[in-house]
Amino acid sequence: MTSCNLFDAKRPLLIIIGTTLVLLSLSRCSLGARHLPDLEEETQPVDEQLSYHGGAVLHGDIPVSIVWYGQFKPAQKAIVVDFLLSLTSAPINATPSAAQWWAIIDKAYLSKAATVPSPNATRVILANQTDDDQYSLGKSLTLVEVFQLAAGLVPDAGSLVLVLTDPDVAVEGFCSARCGLHGSDARAGYAYAWAGNAERECPGHCAWPFAKPEYGPQDPAQALPLVPPNGDAGVDGMVVTLASMVAGAVTNPFGDGFYLGDRDAALEACTACAGKFGAGAYPGYPGKVIVDETTGGSYNAVGANGRKYLLPAILDPATSSCSTLV
Repeated sequence: MTSCNLFDAKRPLLIIIGTTLVLLSLSRCSLGARHLPDLEEETQPVDEQLSYHGGAVLHGDIPVSIVWYGQFKPAQKAIVVDFLLSLTSAPINATPSAAQWWAIIDKAYLSKAATVPSPNATRVILANQTDDDQYSLGKSLTLVEVFQLAAGLVPDAGSLVLVLTDPDVAVEGFCSARCGLHGSDARAGYAYAWAGNAERECPGHCAWPFAKPEYGPQDPAQALPLVPPNGDAGVDGMVVTLASMVAGAVTNPFGDGFYLGDRDAALEACTACAGKFGAGAYPGYPGKVIVDETTGGSYNAVGANGRKYLLPAILDPATSSCSTLV
């Protein structure tokens, strides 16, 4: 299996579990971000155009459930939960904000694909959380087992399940081929996403830019990695991956929504702009972001409870340009 490149594409994989057809969208490394009309836009366009292929998206009120697989500290859970709450609960007048990031996805993607127009914005609703701190399936998971963990919650149609694994869990292809993935049970009508904590196994791959890259482009001007905004490189890196996977899961849950390129090697809302977080980004350099004067943490979005996050760029389908919040 090839090494993980921070700028690789995603590859969907169809598998059959029993009588259920499951779509796994395997992201080799997920990074991303995007803009509202008044936010700064990168001038370098993507070569091809991301388009809508007629399939369903997740919209309206999206119930989101979390499976915490492994040992997570309360402070680590709070970082992730606050990120989700930030998307639609945090005041959008905090600029730049995670709510603005989500509003871009809603306006540019979800509202345009809705069969019945709604005056209300799509909202993320935190439904429930489940702890599997005893590693019920062991500490080495296949992609099928990741799906089984999500399916074990018996999700409703239109919902999204997040499976998060701690640093002691090895997931098939983690680090060597992917940092996260999203998939779906098309028959049941729900989507799921997985992200792993790369703190110990491959921080230079899946916790970049909070760790020095182990290979590939390395900008001399950025000799040191960015300081994680919440003081936890593993979890802050997980949020970067998770944000990209959530964007893909809601805009292309069943493989026939919004994507760019061939369906079997598709790029999505954030993966089409991998590695970009601020103005002037290029391979190996995340771009100019905001630095907290007190903690030194780097961020581009303010979230719930005053938390700060580094969120990936989002591709604007109208302009085929990658846009960032800063």
